[in-house]
Amino acid sequence: MTDTPTRAGFVALIGEPNAGKSTLTNRMVGAKVSIVTHKVQTTRARIRGVALEGAAQIVFVDTPGLFRPRRRLDRAMVAAAWGGAADADIIVLLIEAHRGLTEGTKAIIAALHERVNPGQTVALAINKIDRVKAEVLLALSAELNAAYPFAQTFMISAEKGHGVDALRAWLAGALPEGPWLYPEDQIADLPMRMIAAEMTREKLTLRLHEELPYQLTVETEQWQERKDGSVRIDQMIYVMRDGHKGIVLGNKGETIKAISTAARQEITGFLGRPVHLFLQVKVRENWMEDSERYSEMGLEFRDGNT
Repeated sequence: MTDTPTRAGFVALIGEPNAGKSTLTNRMVGAKVSIVTHKVQTTRARIRGVALEGAAQIVFVDTPGLFRPRRRLDRAMVAAAWGGAADADIIVLLIEAHRGLTEGTKAIIAALHERVNPGQTVALAINKIDRVKAEVLLALSAELNAAYPFAQTFMISAEKGHGVDALRAWLAGALPEGPWLYPEDQIADLPMRMIAAEMTREKLTLRLHEELPYQLTVETEQWQERKDGSVRIDQMIYVMRDGHKGIVLGNKGETIKAISTAARQEITGFLGRPVHLFLQVKVRENWMEDSERYSEMGLEFRDGNT
């Protein structure tokens, strides 16, 4: 490291569901630390990914999408998102270029006016810029900056990488001076047990359809280090109905086998060593009302409105 003073801090990515927060986190970190699917509300807990830019260590907080909560799980997810924003040095509001200033984004901006702490910086990142024309982007940027005094506006494509380097460089320079918060080689601040469970949940979400992915959760029950350097991982998939269990298992167990294979490959790649993955499915009708399940997801079990 040079004589350049080190910088470190937290950057919270907020926005509506499916705005691209997890894709941007993974792009910034240079590795997959947050699961990504085409379905909304995939991210449930706050996931921290650690990126280095020169002498700066940027800790990205990928938050659940902000939406109007209906269920207890929804409320916990929205609370986690605003909690991540409250604790951050910098907040980046991510919006989808082709959707423009939606009612959901208007509600988030209204909340920012009330929730942003003194000393916090708020930037705007307009994502998926390849989907609209330049004049539309400029008009959208002007409209959003009239609605909130953003410190800086970036035009990016998290998926393709356009504009991401400029955003990362600006964030690195805007963070407070101070020692790094994590070891140089650490890329995520989540227990490996939880990362492995999230990877399996991603495969379930991609494979299954409609409402079912929102009505299941995955927990790593055992993590056994073996003498040969491999690891045995036992996971439980909780579903809410017997019918859901049948869907997850599939005809002659074909669905669960395919999910297990895909998850094992992903976890093996992340860990860089052999993985023996064993999945079970259990019906627990009221898991969304079970405080222990929320603890496993890194969420706060809460009543009332956020």
